[in-house]
Amino acid sequence: MKNFMYGFLLAMQFLTRIPIPLSCPWNKETSKWALRSYPVVGLLLGTVITVITLFLNTFIPEVMLTLVIITLWVWLTGGLHLDGWMDVADAMGSNASVEKKWQIMKDPHVGSFGILALVFLLSWKAIFLHYIMDISFEHIYVFLVILSLSRLNAVLLLFVMPTAKQEGLAYEWKKHICNSDILIAVIPVFVIFLIFPSYLFLFPAYLLFIVVFGLWVKHTFKGINGDILGTAIEGGELWGLAMTWIFFSFVMG
Repeated sequence: MKNFMYGFLLAMQFLTRIPIPLSCPWNKETSKWALRSYPVVGLLLGTVITVITLFLNTFIPEVMLTLVIITLWVWLTGGLHLDGWMDVADAMGSNASVEKKWQIMKDPHVGSFGILALVFLLSWKAIFLHYIMDISFEHIYVFLVILSLSRLNAVLLLFVMPTAKQEGLAYEWKKHICNSDILIAVIPVFVIFLIFPSYLFLFPAYLLFIVVFGLWVKHTFKGINGDILGTAIEGGELWGLAMTWIFFSFVMG
């Protein structure tokens, strides 16, 4: 139980900016429980956003509410995954060799491609979110599914993909991951689907995303690092919003 609590708090400290005033030990067991807790942290973030959205819905217009949600979304995660998204965009925009791409991702400065990628990411998130709520405000509960599945993406990538180098944060996370960790990480996602079966279509959608994204990473970068994992989370969130809008607009519409 102690390892589980430490692992969960480690995941919270890494994936969010929610204050955790506790020094958690990093070892084999706590790091494994941290990875197992990634979807649970996503569920917690989704719950916070959903509760605040439900409260504010009676006070402010829907367009303004959309911007509030996006702002809260970025604030809760501290922009950590957005940083990875921008670094990968700069690397891709360079049109350089694999080695040069890795060097660009290490550069602390953000280039023009990174800024453009950030603007388009947040803009598309806001647009999809606005139209999802316009279809039915009850679809705000999809946050619980999207944020959990997007963080499960990172765990799956760590499990199936090699790291770019035998060092760095991604390598440290990957060291001890095994099959049982994946099974435990998936459990909260299935629980969410039991509670919200109308969003079950997202499960095959995310399987498709992780396969396509993984093949692209293997072809383009030959391995993963922290920036690519952050990109998987941000891209997964955008993918989930897009698939939700498409499903309820065209399939169920």
